[in-house]
Amino acid sequence: MIMRGEITNPELNETIAALKRKGRQNKARIWLRVAEFLGKPKRSRVAINVSRIARNTKKGEAVAVPGKVLAAGSISHAVRIGAFRFSQTAKSKIEKAGGSCVSLNKLADEHPKGSKVKILR
Repeated sequence: MIMRGEITNPELNETIAALKRKGRQNKARIWLRVAEFLGKPKRSRVAINVSRIARNTKKGEAVAVPGKVLAAGSISHAVRIGAFRFSQTAKSKIEKAGGSCVSLNKLADEHPKGSKVKILR
């Protein structure tokens, strides 16, 4: 049995390092927590459907998803979502509802203290 010792995806490593750096600089525990979730093994990472985002948010909110956003369900209000990955269909549904899809790094730049940002997992 092969044991995984470290994350081999360079994009994921850079995202985790940047979120940890922003969390320490701004004393924002939310970004440290998101980085912790991203650092988990692949089988433990988050995959959230658009319908779950719609149920747990209101118009105009910002959401951090430490994983991937998938397209099952529908959304009818505008939400700003930061995630590591988006499926193409999920991205189009969110944008069609007036929302936006950004990387976690960009969301952390926009909300350095992490205030008014929800983590969905």
